[in-house]
Amino acid sequence: MASRTTDPVLDTRALNRATLARQLLLSRAEMSAGDAVGHLLGLQAQNVKPPYFQLYARLAGFEPGELAGLMESREVVRMVTLRSTIHTHTAHDALTLRPLVQPARDREVAYFRQGLVGVDLDRLADRARALVDSAPRTMAEIREDLLREWPDADPQSLSVAARCRLPLVQVTPRGVWGRSGQVRLTTVENWLGEPAGAAQPVDDVVLRYLGAFGPASVKDMQTWAGLTRLREAFERLRPGLAVFRDENGVELFDLPDAPRPDAGTPAPPRFLPEFDNLLLSHADRTRVVAPEVKGRSWTGNQAHCTLLVDGFLAGLWKLEGGTLTVELFDRVPKGAEEEIVAEGEQLIADMGALPDGTGRPAPSVRFGPIRG
Repeated sequence: MASRTTDPVLDTRALNRATLARQLLLSRAEMSAGDAVGHLLGLQAQNVKPPYFQLYARLAGFEPGELAGLMESREVVRMVTLRSTIHTHTAHDALTLRPLVQPARDREVAYFRQGLVGVDLDRLADRARALVDSAPRTMAEIREDLLREWPDADPQSLSVAARCRLPLVQVTPRGVWGRSGQVRLTTVENWLGEPAGAAQPVDDVVLRYLGAFGPASVKDMQTWAGLTRLREAFERLRPGLAVFRDENGVELFDLPDAPRPDAGTPAPPRFLPEFDNLLLSHADRTRVVAPEVKGRSWTGNQAHCTLLVDGFLAGLWKLEGGTLTVELFDRVPKGAEEEIVAEGEQLIADMGALPDGTGRPAPSVRFGPIRG
């Protein structure tokens, strides 16, 4: 449905402040780690440390041990869900979000059909499930077992099929702060000791998405979820939603009572890890990433940790030992460098301890290039 010309217009800064408020980035929230993981519908977790830094940027008094404890008690898990990427989810979302995005995982398998000629995918899923539920396995072990059944299949295609057909979780100690471990996999049902539930109703997930990422368009949510054809859900919900337009006339939906702070609301500097969902969950990312810096948070296939200044992507950062190096894309407003240093020194003090807890380095923040 086309946007009505009478819909209120939200400019880029208004969208920025609204999104930051939903993302708990205007001020740190007094919220538990588990509640935050649920509110945010998961934390992008391609690497081990980013979920911890995502919560540190958002929660008052957050300590890595809180999320680590949730990992070890199986209240949160790491698994492939949205956009075919690894996320840290609450146990409830792990059991019910994965079924919602399963059609996208099935389409992903179809891309590898040339390497799966003669492979019965239902039989593959049953064989892989029996293997990983007997004991957590590495992907190499899963692949080797499947090759015994289908020796002429493409090994990578078999791996993709197993990962997409089964809801596999990475078992601990993988993902636990201060510990290490090879990626070993079992099914989410086996790990949590309960069967997967029905998929969360798509209408409910739309409302949750708007609560964490709104105001947003249909395409924005489709980008976040890696799904298509969500327009019908938005139309069903339209009578109970607030409707806006952005400066380009794109229709945006929102929860009526969700926070939409004034565009002039101060936004403190925030250090975000690589793959933070703030930068990945909208089709139009200009609410956080200005066109002139688009693509600068990546070098080839490597994503960098990012710095927000005044709510927008303004630079990159790297923490090595007790030194935090900040690379700014351009000059920042007066006083912002001092705020960046203060936030960076606190980051080092709170999150810069050696993984084994043997000591905290003296904080040191420097400005300079981190690439080269």
